[in-house]
Amino acid sequence: MEAALHYIYILQTCQCTMDQSQSGSRCRKNSDPLSMNDFWLEVENIKQMQGGSDGEESSSSEPSTPEEGEAEADWLQDTGLSPLIGDQNPTEDNVLILSTLTRTQTLAVQRRVDSYSRSLRKRTKQPARDVRDVFNRASQTDIVVEENETDERNGTEDTNGFTENTTKSSSGLDGGSGRSDVYNTDVAYSEQAALGHNDNCKTTWQPESLPHFQIQKGRLGVTRVSDLSSLDMKQIPPLALIELTALCDVLELDLKRNKAAKRRPSDSRLFGVSLASLLEQDRKLMSNTQVPLILQAILNCLEKNGLELQGILRICGSQARMKSLQQRLERNFYAGLFSWDEVNPHDAAGLLKLFLRELPSPLLTAEYLPAFTAVQKITDLKQRLQALNLLILVLPEANRNTLKALLEFLSKVASHEKRNLMSLWNIATIMAPNLFLYRGSGGRSQEGGEKQQAEGVAGLVMAMVHYQDLLWTVPTFLLSQVRKLNENSSKRFNERRLLNFLRKINIDKERAEKNHTEPCKQVKIRASLFVKDSLAIQLNEGTQAADVLKKFQEHVNHRSWQVVSSMGLIKCNNSFAFNNLELYEVGGNIGEHCLDPDTYLLDLYNANPNGEWVIKPSPPSTPTL
Repeated sequence: MEAALHYIYILQTCQCTMDQSQSGSRCRKNSDPLSMNDFWLEVENIKQMQGGSDGEESSSSEPSTPEEGEAEADWLQDTGLSPLIGDQNPTEDNVLILSTLTRTQTLAVQRRVDSYSRSLRKRTKQPARDVRDVFNRASQTDIVVEENETDERNGTEDTNGFTENTTKSSSGLDGGSGRSDVYNTDVAYSEQAALGHNDNCKTTWQPESLPHFQIQKGRLGVTRVSDLSSLDMKQIPPLALIELTALCDVLELDLKRNKAAKRRPSDSRLFGVSLASLLEQDRKLMSNTQVPLILQAILNCLEKNGLELQGILRICGSQARMKSLQQRLERNFYAGLFSWDEVNPHDAAGLLKLFLRELPSPLLTAEYLPAFTAVQKITDLKQRLQALNLLILVLPEANRNTLKALLEFLSKVASHEKRNLMSLWNIATIMAPNLFLYRGSGGRSQEGGEKQQAEGVAGLVMAMVHYQDLLWTVPTFLLSQVRKLNENSSKRFNERRLLNFLRKINIDKERAEKNHTEPCKQVKIRASLFVKDSLAIQLNEGTQAADVLKKFQEHVNHRSWQVVSSMGLIKCNNSFAFNNLELYEVGGNIGEHCLDPDTYLLDLYNANPNGEWVIKPSPPSTPTL
């Protein structure tokens, strides 16, 4: 009976879409603002399009759940802590990572090591390494961890013999205001959850009532994913995975990861090709490509001709035309012989969804798709966004960049709702099946009458579109951990160097105390691309990065040096104006960090006294076709 009702439901939604192609607004006005009609219709369309590819599907294996103990081993491998479960002692790298962890993060690591040991004992019936031994050995390693000058860390000895580190913020866990719209990234999310410092911000998925969150800017400003060098960003995913696990542990949420499905390599050059392979061949044409060129071309076509088109993304293009387009693209795209001018926008929307579904591994990755799905169970909206923030940081770089390009496009579609009649919820319900149903999944994901799960994943897509600026932020506490890793990795020494190292610590502490009491500091900022000498800046407690850039402009105008526009400056009215200049922090305990204009530079100097500051143009945007 339930199946019959569901089928009638599908037929009704199909009829609604057919009517809408003739009269775009009639169906929308009569529909529930949170209707799941579009979701189930999209599921049915996906089934119809995949109906003739059973032979290809048979060559794919479904993502599998790791066996007992295997999940913990994979987790420790991904976090860089796999030697903790072996016979050898923890390496210096392992100890460095452990030294940066908060109390809740350390507990999360301990649980995984302990769980792996229990599963090993069950399988082999042989003594396995005890978790207390692991952490005792780590704490006894001859590496001295210098305390972070910007974070107070309290070391308390646990009954299991390891040191728990709790990061505290001088501004307090509630940002000093207790406001529900403040999003705090100074303190680890898991610590906030463990201490109960949340605003109990529960909300239903009402697009018009989604609250606005303001990121609390500390003295060091806000850091976006694009602000860090690739070397620094490589250290973020392991730390983010540890923090995500710790947060889920505190929230009593089971964080499961699948093993990636195996799929026969595609003969195609565009569809059914992994993101890594696409980018490899794209970079032969454009070296700085971060998002596959075929996806960029599809999105450009839709932005040019489809943003104001009624029912864009909802109304299906012709399957015959899409098949023909796909074949023509395979032949002519890289030869530059394909023209998008005559492509029907509805067909282009179909190509977009087809591209996402045909990826050999889903855009959100087979490993973390269950984690994305599980996030919907978090009732507190702020904590849900914290988990999404960490999941996005865990994604491989290619997936993260591609997801960002997709979400930016979907945001543009939602901004034209009055013309295209596509609300944010409509867009989310249509795109969710294309992100959470994929080839090799067996087609069993959110269907089968599981309305609550369907609404949940649609809500996740809506949240990722609506809060994407927040989700692509690198939390301050993670950046602090990266700084500590960089600092400590340069301090590997043997016993003969221990005395010298301790002496240096005392000198550094005296310098830090002097910097703390010093009301101002003169530094030199390099801008070698523009001028030959350095720019001397007198720092005080109120000096920000924006002030330095303004001072540099005045300096250049005063000296009247000729600077070419390609270097980031434009001469106009006998003066120079900014084009795309940024102030970067380089070296010391960071690779390269583009500074927020609101960064207080005296605080940054105290956090990284060995770094230097460089004025240079921001990197060019991702090249497009």
